[in-house]
Amino acid sequence: MKLIILDRDGVINHDSDDFIKSPAEWIPVDGSLDAIARLSRAGWRIVVASNQSGIARGLFTMDTLTAIHIRMHQAVADAGGQIDAVFICPHGPHEGCACRKPAPGMLHDIARRLDVPLEGVPVVGDSLRDLQAAVQCGCAPWLVLSGKGRKTWADAGQQGLLPAGTEVREDLAAVADALLKT
Repeated sequence: MKLIILDRDGVINHDSDDFIKSPAEWIPVDGSLDAIARLSRAGWRIVVASNQSGIARGLFTMDTLTAIHIRMHQAVADAGGQIDAVFICPHGPHEGCACRKPAPGMLHDIARRLDVPLEGVPVVGDSLRDLQAAVQCGCAPWLVLSGKGRKTWADAGQQGLLPAGTEVREDLAAVADALLKT
């Protein structure tokens, strides 16, 4: 099975410092829906792994998050793709849970539930914590420069602080281009 794990905000949809709190605020990054569709058609299973501390902060409810994800699933389906699963961490940054990236718990949960090894699985994110979670599980870290990715590159990438082997691409479309060439 070809598996790819994607962060949501900043990779699939535009990010916001004020959080994505409603389906109307969920706006796809240019090319991301087509990228997911191309990967789906090529036999990749697409899983989303997303920190969603807005729940712990009281900014939105699980019902609202479900509505946002229904919008995401529909937009991907309309583009001809499929997201196979969505995993979230609803905890705040100071709760000390094992699932909030950069902790690897959410990725371990994906491996357990899908019964797949994670060694070499591409994990695509726009923040250092996405990449740190990936390498703890033996996954291949991919940084996109969309979302907060340019800041991550400026803060960590240019100082050599990204995990070893991190691939850097402009956006999810460029990641799909690279993966589909191999």
